[in-house]
Amino acid sequence: MYRMAQEQIERWITALRRKPLIVRGARQVGKTWLVEHMAAARFESMVKVDLEKRRDLHIHFGDNLDPKRIIQHLEVDSGQRIEPGRTLLFLDEIQACPRAIMALRYFYEQLPDLHVIAAGSLLEFALGDISVPVGRVQYLHLYPMTFREYLGGIGNKVAAETAARHPSEVDEAIQRQLLKELRTYFFVGGMPESVQVYRDTQSLVESFRAQAEIIASYRDDFAKYTPRVDSGCLDRVLLNVTRQVGEQIKYTRLDDSHTGPTNRRAFDLLCKARVIHKIAACNPSGLPLGAGANDKRFKAALLDIGLMQNLCQVPVDLEWREDDLLAMYRGKLAEQFVAQEMVASHASELFYWAREARGSNAEVDYLAVRQGRILPVEVKSGAGGSLRSLHLMLDTYPNCPEGIVLYSGTYAHRPEQRLTFLPLYFAGGLGEPSPEGSGG
Repeated sequence: MYRMAQEQIERWITALRRKPLIVRGARQVGKTWLVEHMAAARFESMVKVDLEKRRDLHIHFGDNLDPKRIIQHLEVDSGQRIEPGRTLLFLDEIQACPRAIMALRYFYEQLPDLHVIAAGSLLEFALGDISVPVGRVQYLHLYPMTFREYLGGIGNKVAAETAARHPSEVDEAIQRQLLKELRTYFFVGGMPESVQVYRDTQSLVESFRAQAEIIASYRDDFAKYTPRVDSGCLDRVLLNVTRQVGEQIKYTRLDDSHTGPTNRRAFDLLCKARVIHKIAACNPSGLPLGAGANDKRFKAALLDIGLMQNLCQVPVDLEWREDDLLAMYRGKLAEQFVAQEMVASHASELFYWAREARGSNAEVDYLAVRQGRILPVEVKSGAGGSLRSLHLMLDTYPNCPEGIVLYSGTYAHRPEQRLTFLPLYFAGGLGEPSPEGSGG
């Protein structure tokens, strides 16, 4: 399966100034697969060390972090030579061995020609117990498969290439066909295992089973960290955030059995682990958007739309009949889709606009940045209807030149209204690629 992150890894492999690379992301977004099937293909050999399964190897990352000594031990254990320029050293589940993370600093300083990739799930990083050598490593954040990656993953490479083109260059009938494909993605989602199962069986039911197993593995993860964090609180916060996609979040309402501060800690942990994404309200008068963020007014989205519909037990038989993607599950699936596409494609942080005047409920769903300009983005059911909040924002902020409306129709440009209507599937193409290298 093609992943956009492959391009970032390719640049890392060939870079003259290269640091050890840490591939980070929630569990089961494809970190290990990406390294083993894409990065490893560029080398004569790969030595993989799974530090979660092979805890007996932690002793080699003890008091002495001399990388040459560590390499000697790993060579003896693997029976393979580890040679700079020829071998890829892959330290999987590195969060299980904090000293191995510290060792990356010395690999960078003393063995800069050796290609070292580490991968790890983010929950333990989020707990704050692990120190990362600042300035001595690079990061690649991996997310669930985007809609384009999903199309390629199920074998429709032509559709994937077409979805990447601006809709103004695509025939209207083909845009509608891509919107039909998007309906299936709403339920399969972007977790690689769910996509693979659907590709192999063409069964949504089998895909749902894969999603349920992934959710169960997340809950097992939560239980590992008791009593440092209340696993029940984490689970209920996750579920209630999922049910409230598109709505303003109040900490006290996320779990009635815990206090607001406890719920906030659980929420923050899930955000750091990239299981959920915080979407803060901000003042769009200038860049960066985060400078004007309101920490007390925010929404949230889950990492994956497939997991979302599974957690919420969306009635698939009923929602599937909806002609309008924006009407499915009261519009929450569409808002979730736009959020995860924007995060994976070009925005490591998400923001929206909410008017702060007393008694005002004006709100624009998302803000995108392209060529130094702020673009308000609305997710709407049709080309008609009220876009009052969008027009209000355009009139209020002269640095916002036009508005974007994502909907279940085809491309339309209305310069007299300063609006461009785009098919929903193109949400990932709104902004510019993130400089941090998110990977799909």
